[in-house]
Amino acid sequence: MSTLEIRDLQVAVEDKEILRGVNLTVKSGETHAIMGPNGSGKSTLAYAIAGHPKYTITGGQVLLDGADLLELSVDERARAGLFLAMQYPVEVPGVSVSNFLRSAVTAVRGEAPKLREFAKDLKNGMDALSIDPAFAQRNLNEGFSGGEKKRHEILQMELLKPKIAVLDETDSGLDVDALRVVSEGINRFRASGETGVLLITHYTRILRYVKPDFVHVFAGGRIVEAGGPELADKLESEGYEQYTKASA
Repeated sequence: MSTLEIRDLQVAVEDKEILRGVNLTVKSGETHAIMGPNGSGKSTLAYAIAGHPKYTITGGQVLLDGADLLELSVDERARAGLFLAMQYPVEVPGVSVSNFLRSAVTAVRGEAPKLREFAKDLKNGMDALSIDPAFAQRNLNEGFSGGEKKRHEILQMELLKPKIAVLDETDSGLDVDALRVVSEGINRFRASGETGVLLITHYTRILRYVKPDFVHVFAGGRIVEAGGPELADKLESEGYEQYTKASA
């Protein structure tokens, strides 16, 4: 069992306060959805946890199984079991998908997987996500469609097997078919009950496929309401206006 504890997290960008005291606990076997309008701080939370240098931590703690992630480098956080699926994955010309994924697995495990074992895992993962085999030899994210980028993020997550996965707007830019395939990948990942998922999204459509245990409303840089899946239905019908007005 693993636990991610976010305690009174405060984050600034260029001296502008973005997160104003976020408290959240995610345990193995749990899926938490964070919902909120643009500019509320949802993505800031994801990148601050992962260690993006743009974001300055001004207060609080982020603990993974008792270890303070804020004291670790980005790669050390990954090795500790944290994974971030980015909203806008970057292109890396000259590095194939296959080489990138094997290097990532090697870095996290501390040793290179056997080629035969890795090739089998990669093929199985790609088949499950309906990814063409030729995809493995393409340059990382170069010329990828939005759906291909997001499928690759899920493939990476499934191969790395993190303790906690933070998925930043994984449904962004996906058509209905791609959304279904990506959601099935998330559900496979969490089916073991040994991992926790923090799913950041604007919309409820992905929550029709990936059922959350908890829903949190983000506004003004903090969580302003929390509840079960029924809270997402409330947001779908009523929107965020009541929260944005209250946090203004």
